[in-house]
Amino acid sequence: MESGKEIQELSRNLYPPIEPYSTGFLKVSDIHTIYWEQSGNPSGHPVVFLHGGPGGGTSPSNRRFFDPEFYRIILFDQRGAGKSTPHACLEQNTTWDLIDDIEKLREHLEIPEWQVFGGSWGSTLALAYSQSHPNKVTGLVLRGIFLLRKKEIDWFYEGGAAAIYPDAWEPFRDLIPENERDSFVTAYHKRLNSDDLETQWQEVYSFCFKDPVIAVMARGYVLLAARAWTKWEMMTAHLLPNEENIKRGDDDSFSLAFARIENHYFVNKGFFPSDSFLLDNVDKIRHINTTIVQGRYDVCCPMMSAWDLHKAFPEADFKVVSDAGHSANEPGIAAELVAANEKLKNLLKKE
Repeated sequence: MESGKEIQELSRNLYPPIEPYSTGFLKVSDIHTIYWEQSGNPSGHPVVFLHGGPGGGTSPSNRRFFDPEFYRIILFDQRGAGKSTPHACLEQNTTWDLIDDIEKLREHLEIPEWQVFGGSWGSTLALAYSQSHPNKVTGLVLRGIFLLRKKEIDWFYEGGAAAIYPDAWEPFRDLIPENERDSFVTAYHKRLNSDDLETQWQEVYSFCFKDPVIAVMARGYVLLAARAWTKWEMMTAHLLPNEENIKRGDDDSFSLAFARIENHYFVNKGFFPSDSFLLDNVDKIRHINTTIVQGRYDVCCPMMSAWDLHKAFPEADFKVVSDAGHSANEPGIAAELVAANEKLKNLLKKE
């Protein structure tokens, strides 16, 4: 652990907005093409940003956690998200596909090894990637820890967090008939999945789903579910309500990818072989210099998961922000994330 003096010396301020110096698209399968970009110093130390969701995509503000004079900052949109195509596609979209994509992007950009930064689902993917390719990771910064265990999904999607946000929960709950409320994740899966919708509409109307009128009605049904799913998370992501974040739930394009891909991953338990897979494989990354940043009042990814990771991985620096929820954009969390990158920067400079 650093001394108090060293902690104070680390910069904690977000860097000014910057624009990419290069962008591109990488075909990673016969179906999927991912968007990538680079900003900062082309000769700097590479760092890859893993966005949340899954399905959330990247945004320009993600570049601001890193010193652009030191870091070569790589952002990319995961399969089906953001600018990647096809939009909201679930086929060939698993955790292991994404891990392969990260490696393909690293090789495409001719990067021998890089720092990995991820929050929320990005922390899940960062852990899974690092455990799969520990020799390619120079450092880890993790925020809002999500281990994709059943108790975490149950907490947020099956009524636990409703005790804190009943006003936000009820619109999410009320879209689902009472006889299907034993599993909201399953109920939303039916409404967000086009194949299930085709079956439902055929049963009701007994004629082809491809009828244009019914197709429009079905699309509206999907978007209604996508908005409800997305708004539930957007309304709970900050300690204090953030209207700009909540409005993202009104964006049909964003909501469709966010809801469909998240739900797809949750129905499939993250495509992990066991509930405790990420904790069970911590030994593979114990040597990697790591910082964990967690908001004390994170409702989306409650602190129990960060605490469990901290206990399994005590070598990592563990930073609890006492006045923050889930979002990386909350002041206390943003400050700790910048400081974590500054710490790794200083260590790299000494090498």
